[in-house]
Amino acid sequence: MTTNTTHTATTAPATTAPDAFAPEEAPRLEWAKHAPEVWKAMLRLEKASAQGVEPKLRELVKIRASQLNHCAFCLDMHTKDALAAGESVERIVQLAAWEESRHFYTEQELAAIELTEAVTVLTDGFVPDEVYAKAAEFFDETELAHLIAAITVINAWNRFGVTCRLTPGHYTPGQFQ
Repeated sequence: MTTNTTHTATTAPATTAPDAFAPEEAPRLEWAKHAPEVWKAMLRLEKASAQGVEPKLRELVKIRASQLNHCAFCLDMHTKDALAAGESVERIVQLAAWEESRHFYTEQELAAIELTEAVTVLTDGFVPDEVYAKAAEFFDETELAHLIAAITVINAWNRFGVTCRLTPGHYTPGQFQ
């Protein structure tokens, strides 16, 4: 799943020598190796949740949840997958500040991003009715169920990634499909 090889930047800043980068940390635990049935179940859940959610939108949701959860491994993976699916660098970069960059996204995407935040940050106590209602305006019940599932699944992946400190930088688009 991940390797312990050292990540080397392909282009270092002109004023910084390439060896000045911080060393790459090894993962704490290669959880998929030690819990292969859980890994396989997560992959099945991932595939099932993806049905009915447009690939670029699904990647935006995964990136936003991963930003909120500080999962560097998933950010690496899903930004690469989003780019491979044809998403623009500009929209990926602006996603961290989507509320100030609303004009980069459709109303449907904004509803999905807002729902992603509400489902991801449950420390606020609940998913507000207005956030859910807005998403329900743009997605039929089957699509909404799959969107909620996709948000839930990426949050689970993020928890594995952050807890096990999975190392970003080695993912190749489509690697786990």
